[in-house]
Amino acid sequence: MPGLVPGIHVLKTGAARKTWMAGTSPAMTKADKAIRKILMFTGIITDVGEIASLKPVAQGQLHRLRILCRYDQSTIADGASIACNGVCLTVVASGVENGRTWFDVDAAAETLRMTTARHWQVGTRLNLERALKIGDELGGHIVAGHVDGIATIVARDDLPDMARVEFDAPRDLARFIATKGSVTLDGVSLTVNTVADTRFSVLIIPHTLSVTTLSGWQQGSEVNLEVDLMARYAARLTEMK
Repeated sequence: MPGLVPGIHVLKTGAARKTWMAGTSPAMTKADKAIRKILMFTGIITDVGEIASLKPVAQGQLHRLRILCRYDQSTIADGASIACNGVCLTVVASGVENGRTWFDVDAAAETLRMTTARHWQVGTRLNLERALKIGDELGGHIVAGHVDGIATIVARDDLPDMARVEFDAPRDLARFIATKGSVTLDGVSLTVNTVADTRFSVLIIPHTLSVTTLSGWQQGSEVNLEVDLMARYAARLTEMK
């Protein structure tokens, strides 16, 4: 909201918003430039992309990915951040081919080690979300796009018009997961339904199943897990007492 941070232009549209996000606006203040570096997502998926090509480089330590999407290519600036299955990746190039937008990103060694990106291949479908802009609605919860680890699906029950999915989380992350709290799974903001030791479950509504890749989840599937940032802060405050 205007006035919260002096000098920040909160509501920007059209060309002004594009140049501001690209960092090329002559009207940018120091505060604008600082706030632009704070990347945030909400866990609300805005498109499902598909990997068109994957090229291992640096002796396989880095994967250059080309991802097809439905975003307007003119709004994708080099250096922009897009969450791909919950992993914040930086756009290094973009374009249009055969009427469809594409963008290139690099998945580095740490990303390949910590996330399901190591299993991605040509044809893999990915939940996509653009970085939140100043003035955008925070529809899910605060998501950093920094995957904490991998959760494994241990059960899936298809109920009328929805699905109940149970996961097993790494023990060091399970302590941050609480009933009625939030988790991000493959980039999707979900509410925790039940918790028992390292296991937790979520209920997925029809809309989410229809606009994300979650309909393809099966027992044994691995998914990217980001725990609630607020839960981490709460745990840290408790530890410091």
